[in-house]
Amino acid sequence: MDATEVRPLLELTHRFADELPELCTPWQGAEVPDPQVVTVDGALAAELGLDPATLRSPEAARVLVGMDAVPGSRPVAMGYAGHQFGGYSPRLGDGRALLLGELHATDGRALDLHLKGSGLTPFARGGDGKAAIGPMLREYVISTAMHALGIRTTRALAVCTTGEPVHREDGPLPGAVLARVASSHLRVGTFQYAASMQDPALLRRLVDHAIARHHPAAAEAERPALALYDAVLDAQAELVASWMLVGFIHGVMNTDNTTISGETIDYGPCAFLDAFDPATVFSSIDHGGRYAFGNQPSIVQWNLTRLAEALLPLIDDDQDKAIELATEPLQQFPARFGAAWREGMRAKLGLATERDGDGELIDDLLRTMHEQGADHTSTLRALSSVVRGDRTPVLDQLRDRTALDAWFDRYAGRLATEARRPAEAAEAMDRVNPVYIPRNHVVEEALAAATAGDLAPVERLVEVLRQPFDERPGLDRYAVGAPVGFGEGYQTFCGT
Repeated sequence: MDATEVRPLLELTHRFADELPELCTPWQGAEVPDPQVVTVDGALAAELGLDPATLRSPEAARVLVGMDAVPGSRPVAMGYAGHQFGGYSPRLGDGRALLLGELHATDGRALDLHLKGSGLTPFARGGDGKAAIGPMLREYVISTAMHALGIRTTRALAVCTTGEPVHREDGPLPGAVLARVASSHLRVGTFQYAASMQDPALLRRLVDHAIARHHPAAAEAERPALALYDAVLDAQAELVASWMLVGFIHGVMNTDNTTISGETIDYGPCAFLDAFDPATVFSSIDHGGRYAFGNQPSIVQWNLTRLAEALLPLIDDDQDKAIELATEPLQQFPARFGAAWREGMRAKLGLATERDGDGELIDDLLRTMHEQGADHTSTLRALSSVVRGDRTPVLDQLRDRTALDAWFDRYAGRLATEARRPAEAAEAMDRVNPVYIPRNHVVEEALAAATAGDLAPVERLVEVLRQPFDERPGLDRYAVGAPVGFGEGYQTFCGT
């Protein structure tokens, strides 16, 4: 980008605050003693027309922790409701966060700039409104990896330290604030909150706002609210399928963490699978396994049912008719998710076409991986070696090296029905099966170092994760599963 194209520090609009004032509260971040920017995503800054060096300035640090407002901006704490682990909370909202406003990327896209850990707001629910550096850097690491993997996500623009400690169960930790961007921060819980106000005009304005920002074609439909709902179903089906394909576990799939845009949001107790097991749970607060890896598709459908309930008054004046109209696309969700997931799995297996028996071939591979405790990422990546004629990398993932003998024969037969050459198939597989994901043990090591004052391991990890499909020399430690014993009792935490 030419230097003359770089914008001032930040130029923010306030469309959400203008159009939906009932769903937010004007607010400003807490004063902190020593705000400092410790990391900036330079690539994202460039997409936003921002100068990374300017974003590291003391002036920027004060803005990016919420202390100073950009001239002309209107920072707000956003309101929303939500079902948390199945229980309804009518008033959640940004208890420790702020929407600073909307940025505009160099391609014209409007993107929210949102802070996390910026202090108590009127929506706070008993916490201190602060955040520690570890959880904020976790969001930076994981969201950067998800973007590089091609998965729709909020993205971390910067992390700042505050110069004050926050107190958690492990004692005092360095305080921090995350600045992230997203297509918007509209959630299923936003619609639940608006619907609870019993104001049809407000709900309609929220629907119009969401359509304009995310699904503009819905505006031309006979029933725009129903068309919006249908578009959100598609977006969430594709999103959760993309999670499942890389072994990602969100960990806290409440309705306030389910976006209208179809972007992943709120990387709290999230993690990635090592050994493939649909029952895997890492979140310390998910005692019943509600949000286990294999439950994620059904949970997002449950969340989308709650969205339908909120939208019913705008779908049709006759509630029974509205329920009938919303139920039809909702019942299609498993098929939509399944189609996206099967397409992704065929690509991972090097299958460019769809044939009878593909589902059984995929299911049998995953079942054997589960029985054998095979690493999810390494096993799928190693399949391209099978296509190239070497089964050893897959066999190395198995406890019983004969467990896939019959499957390999079936797989070879299926590959023979494809028109493209094996070398082409293998290359295509390597473009969708990552070598590098945020391995839980490596992430924990990097975050521990950062908490102790050394950010180099985090930055090194992020640079590796920016090219997840390109195997590079000297990076073996980022490509292997957890050491023996690491996964036993491993937990992730929400950071509040």
